[in-house]
Amino acid sequence: MFGLITVTVGIVLVGYLIVKKYYAPWALLLVGLLMLLAVGLFTNVPLVTGKKVTHSMLLDVVQVVTNLSSSTLAGLGLQIMVISGLADYLDKIGATKSFVKVCSKPLYYIHSPYTLLAISYLVGQFINIFIPSAVGLGVLLMLTVYPLLMAVGVSRVSAAAVIVTASCLDLGPASANSIVTSKLLGISAMEYFLEGQLLIGVIAAAVIAVSHGLLQRYFDKKDLASGRLSEDDFKMRSELMAAGAKDKQPDAPRFYAILPVLPIVFLFIFSKFCYTGVRLELITCMFLCMIITFLVDLLTKRTFKECVANTKSIFQGMGRVFTSTVSLIICALVFAEGLKLSGGITTIIGWAASMQNTAGVVMLIVMCTLLAFASILTGSANAAFFAFNSLLPHAAKAVNWDLIVMACPVQLVSGIGRSMSPIAGVTIAVSSIAELSSFEVVRRTIPVMAIGMITVVLSSLILL
Repeated sequence: MFGLITVTVGIVLVGYLIVKKYYAPWALLLVGLLMLLAVGLFTNVPLVTGKKVTHSMLLDVVQVVTNLSSSTLAGLGLQIMVISGLADYLDKIGATKSFVKVCSKPLYYIHSPYTLLAISYLVGQFINIFIPSAVGLGVLLMLTVYPLLMAVGVSRVSAAAVIVTASCLDLGPASANSIVTSKLLGISAMEYFLEGQLLIGVIAAAVIAVSHGLLQRYFDKKDLASGRLSEDDFKMRSELMAAGAKDKQPDAPRFYAILPVLPIVFLFIFSKFCYTGVRLELITCMFLCMIITFLVDLLTKRTFKECVANTKSIFQGMGRVFTSTVSLIICALVFAEGLKLSGGITTIIGWAASMQNTAGVVMLIVMCTLLAFASILTGSANAAFFAFNSLLPHAAKAVNWDLIVMACPVQLVSGIGRSMSPIAGVTIAVSSIAELSSFEVVRRTIPVMAIGMITVVLSSLILL
């Protein structure tokens, strides 16, 4: 009973603080520390074991933060920072913009409004494999795809809804959630992408694309007839032009579009799927791509000082993602540690595992519901997944399932949940450019994402 009460109070308290717009990392950390303190005071469960024990309960509470910080920064944290550093460098020299333009060009030959809208989602989801930032991708698509959708007669709320969901499946080896899941499975991020995510992702993306085309058309007609939308809602807004004027990414040669693809190419070539004679770690791959990108930029521009100056964005990107993502990971891990040590999560998992004949399905639904709710509440797929991913091995073992069958759909659902959140960064960014309320946008994303969530769960049960 103590565990269930602690978990309930902890989740409600974190939810309240985040809804009230308290700083999410500190809210997670503070509630996590309070739960650890409660465990130390009212149970005999050790907070720290082994050589790290401080022999003081109060200091053990803080030692948990130290242990989680050191292990995270040396592994996952460094991977995420290096990926972000390369992404910011590619932004700085205009390679990301070139890549999006090249990928978006075929859309100009499609003139059916809602067919174009559905295919635009697929293009955005494909680009997301190479550009794992939901906000960054959303803004770029607003500058390239959004005007095209408006030009063929799609409403601005439908266009915004599609762009918000372009990164909903969180696919690819560069995704932070994918890296975490691959570590749980004991395989490389590329192996997880190809053996777990890819087939489920393709099926889910196809269903989501069709759902967008049908549902957004239905909503546009219904809202236009009811007066919720007017003819002005099918016209371009001046704010988008202003956003385009503020775009800091320079124009770059078209061949720069190959640079964002290089990490995926190298990780595939030097893997069990192609050539195993060379072992290539993710971080090594990212540093290699940085060097190649610098050399390409130098040979193209032939201005050594400017090219060297542009590399500053690598380290600025690493620092930026530490404050925005890595810190959130560490605080979410402390919160998750409090949940686990309280015993409440173990009780919930035990209840789900006790369901005769349907234990595995019930467990999967419980975990997916938990992750979806957490993603919607926090507006972050990372915060939700980092807080609860360590529960997945225990949940899978409790129902005698392969871990990938449990982990893959839960990881994908966390990204889908973010696309249903009105406080997600990508929702707020896209909504503000389109001059819309974020709640108006998620009114359009929620039905499509619900269908996507069901598709992910069912296809995982059938195919994994």
